Amino acid sequence: MLGLVLTAEGLTVERDLPEPQPLPREVVLDIKLAGVCETDLQLARGYMGFEGIPGHEFVGIPQSGRLKGRRVAPDINCCLAEDCEYCPENRHHCPNRTVIGILGRSGGFAERVAVPEENLFEIPDRIPDEQAVFIEPLAAAFEILEQIEIPPKTPVTVLGDGRLGYLCAQVLAAAGGNVTVVGKHAGKLERFRARGLDTIVLDDLVPERKAEVVVDCTGSESGLELALKLVRPRGTIVMKTTVAGRYDLDMAQIVIDELRLVGSRCGPFPRAIEALANQEIEVESLITARFPLEQADQALETAAEKGQHKVLIIMDSNTESSSTR
Repeated sequence: MLGLVLTAEGLTVERDLPEPQPLPREVVLDIKLAGVCETDLQLARGYMGFEGIPGHEFVGIPQSGRLKGRRVAPDINCCLAEDCEYCPENRHHCPNRTVIGILGRSGGFAERVAVPEENLFEIPDRIPDEQAVFIEPLAAAFEILEQIEIPPKTPVTVLGDGRLGYLCAQVLAAAGGNVTVVGKHAGKLERFRARGLDTIVLDDLVPERKAEVVVDCTGSESGLELALKLVRPRGTIVMKTTVAGRYDLDMAQIVIDELRLVGSRCGPFPRAIEALANQEIEVESLITARFPLEQADQALETAAEKGQHKVLIIMDSNTESSSTR
């Protein structure tokens, strides 16, 4: 089997990987395409100490089971314990869980992967493959609305002009927030302005503590420090950033100003699927490059370059695309 493997020595494409051996309650998926996200780049830098096949944003087709032959996207948090007190309601935080392509379980940067059948969500026909690959990160954006309330016209600042920042900004604006996006790159911010969002280039930012909610999508240790300069007392900082490095900052402000610091990761797949099916959220303009699986290592290198957004890895030459880019 062909796939991309991460070891302590780096990333390599291997052609003789063993076929996945499904456990009870698992099915094997034939992967159609996968997306590279910031977490994959952080894994390559040592985050989580992960070794194996990465990749957790993908579209696949089960070889067996109740959804055999249909397109699916998997919730990445897996638990196969028979009587787990956390699952399925709290699978995302189950102490027994593995996480596809991130923790203790092979991911989707390969021709096939084994996944618990209960984790699969069918993709409606009206969502093309290249939109469906965004289900997992879009669900993560919707998780913010599961965690905090955004009353109409709430001042919200999103930090980061990349992939996740674009999704979070759209979700929060649709919920009624008065959203401003802060990013380093004027060119990238054009995409946000095209969606009617206010933007500020970081070099032009005059920090004022006026935001009720600040969402850190920077992918950098510096994001939290900047968020603390923008959030008002008793406001909320939502952390979407996971990095291989460590934070070094004075935490006294969080206590003094009674701030809420909310960690936020995986989210509701049904809501993300509904939003894509109803064209509530625009995603395809994020796609900046495509690579065949044979060049998956180059795909991750490209995804780390400035100016790149969503890089796709194509496993299936018949993958449906609504884009000619």
